[in-house]
Amino acid sequence: MKKNILIIPILFLLLAVSCKNAEKKELPRIAIAGLAIESSTFSPAVTEEAAFRTRYGEDVFTFYNFFSPDSAMIHEAVWLPAMRGHAMPGGIVTREAYESLMTQMLDRLKDVLPLDGLFFDIHGAMSVVGLDDPEGDMIMRIRDVIGTDVLISTSMDLHGSVSKRLAQNTDLITAFRLAPHEDATESRKRAVTNLLNRLKSGKGRPAYKAWIPVPILLPGEQTSTRVEPGKSLYGAIPGLLDGNNVIDAAIWMSYPWADEPRNHGVVMVYGDDKEAVGKAAENLAEHFWRVRDEFDFVAPTTYFENAWQQAIASNVKPFFISDMGDNPTAGGAGDVTWTLHEIFKRTNDLNRTGKKLIYASIPGREFAEKAKEIGVGGMIDAYAGAEVDDRFAPPIRLRGEIVALRESDSLVEIEVVVKSGNIYTIVTKNRNAYHTEAAMKALDLNPRETDIVVVKQGYLVPDWYEMQKGWVMALTPGGVDQDLHRLPYERINRPMFPLDTFTEDPDLSARFIPLSDIILR
Repeated sequence: MKKNILIIPILFLLLAVSCKNAEKKELPRIAIAGLAIESSTFSPAVTEEAAFRTRYGEDVFTFYNFFSPDSAMIHEAVWLPAMRGHAMPGGIVTREAYESLMTQMLDRLKDVLPLDGLFFDIHGAMSVVGLDDPEGDMIMRIRDVIGTDVLISTSMDLHGSVSKRLAQNTDLITAFRLAPHEDATESRKRAVTNLLNRLKSGKGRPAYKAWIPVPILLPGEQTSTRVEPGKSLYGAIPGLLDGNNVIDAAIWMSYPWADEPRNHGVVMVYGDDKEAVGKAAENLAEHFWRVRDEFDFVAPTTYFENAWQQAIASNVKPFFISDMGDNPTAGGAGDVTWTLHEIFKRTNDLNRTGKKLIYASIPGREFAEKAKEIGVGGMIDAYAGAEVDDRFAPPIRLRGEIVALRESDSLVEIEVVVKSGNIYTIVTKNRNAYHTEAAMKALDLNPRETDIVVVKQGYLVPDWYEMQKGWVMALTPGGVDQDLHRLPYERINRPMFPLDTFTEDPDLSARFIPLSDIILR
């Protein structure tokens, strides 16, 4: 009798362990992979493999705070981070870099097979030498490795492009809803949540995907969600979602600085109710088209001379000027010196008014190394900029005192501040974009107390937007010229708003994209 009493608890314990192990086995196996960059085909710059700052294996998790060890999501699947590369926007990616990165990605995905799902984290505006639609090519190569039974959930920047083959080979797709992209983390988490929900519920891939091309191609500076009509257009998305009937919807503005057929606006909606999915997609596409003439620059926009006069006349500080044409965060080479030359032509204005100016920034490899040798407090006379893009102005000669110098383990490597009269120019060994007050304070600069701050950006990032007391965006030249009529488009589909006049409205009816259970070439 005692023996039987002892056996029963042991059986219960074994059963509990068995159930626990079975539960672990039932967790979906989900890989994480992707390559992200937006790259201008109108810039002479090229992007090499090192620029992607690629993470592998467990290091991939460091990019996502919702995969932290104490998060709930980390316990909802067997996560298999393969590889993720994220490059600062720039020039077209070399074919060698792309092929090398793809080989690594596919090999690592092979190592973690079999899979139930893939979180495919991309930007959507990559350009590669000799290859149209790299993200479409990427997902098809991935499908060849992981098969058609695996659910793919794709997260994208709203300035990406969605070709038919990208739409067809993904199952769940979403995009940021804010520009600037303050919802980037939230959007990526939404992509993962949608994937988990479909896997855990057993519902699998949604039954319907509607894709609508919209012939609009506008820069982010004209379509910001901070203002109308972008604010209401993207604000309409949550109201169209309806459980499994309409799981998610997204609007892509696309990327105007790449000359490819896929570059145009897109609306995509997916879910299990065909009528609801089609109706939601058509509502968004019609809304998008209806407000096309209302899109305008998010701040006063003019050519540089007028922007300069506004800054000099301003009685508030800091007054920001966006040097837009060579914005490295949009894909510019980042080393166009045209604006800096124009500023130095106007030093008398600064001397007369006593205004101080920060320019952020210009790259110069030899300049930075020379400044490092001289050191803080020394005088420097050397050239910077226009090493890559010299189409609009030559390298600029900077003469002045080195007032700050900082070495970094990042890709920037060396940062230098040169004081030339009332102008404080930041020179970096490798190109950089200054997005935070902390980054400037690390160089002993105080933008809040500076009269004029010139940044190589379009719409201001949150730190600068909250700080500015005056702001104007300057239509300056470069690889991401905001005056689209100056760009030599040859391959985009025409007609295209705002470049062309439409004699009739485009067809904005829902196109239902085949599901990913077969691979369409």
